[in-house]
Amino acid sequence: MAENIFLFVPNLIGYVRIILAIISFYFMPFDHIKATICYLLSGLLDAFDGYAARWLNQGTKFGALLDQLTDRCATMCLLVVLSCFYPKWMILFQISMIIDIASHWIHQQVSLMQGKTSHKFIDASANPVIKIYYTSRPVLFFMCAGNELFYSMLYLVYFTPGPTVFGMGLFYLILYISTPVAIVKSLIAVLQMAVACVNVSIIDTNERTIEFRKKE
Repeated sequence: MAENIFLFVPNLIGYVRIILAIISFYFMPFDHIKATICYLLSGLLDAFDGYAARWLNQGTKFGALLDQLTDRCATMCLLVVLSCFYPKWMILFQISMIIDIASHWIHQQVSLMQGKTSHKFIDASANPVIKIYYTSRPVLFFMCAGNELFYSMLYLVYFTPGPTVFGMGLFYLILYISTPVAIVKSLIAVLQMAVACVNVSIIDTNERTIEFRKKE
């Protein structure tokens, strides 16, 4: 009897993440406490579905797609809210969304063209920055967590500065600390997009060379 991958534990966790994210989107415009709790729970479960997949041997391509799409869509919806809260900086949020979606999409597509089983599989010839980013779990976690903290703190300071720490609001303090991380992550995403464009150009060149030789 064939396994039902849609009912695998990691994927069930993924569905819960989606539900929590949607609830947070509903509360974001007017209730920052409920929105933050649901959004953070959805983000925390992102770590557990990976562990569950490895522990139960239930890693699937569907699960990987579900996980990545949930991350991208959650961040994008938060940026939409931030665009409403800070209309003066809307263009920056729009550019951030474009970079995030475009870099991940083209990187994933080129990975498939190259015959890789995962967009996180990086060979020895890859760009050193991209290689470290995808092969070092601590680095990947730090960059992703810092980026999410940056946008989350931007959201929270719209409502409250948080408890006072070192003479300033805690949420502002975390915002200032996480800002460089968010900037570096965006630069890495741009680099990832550029590397993917170069790689797809190599694929095009090789295919055109083979086609030309066939015609000779």
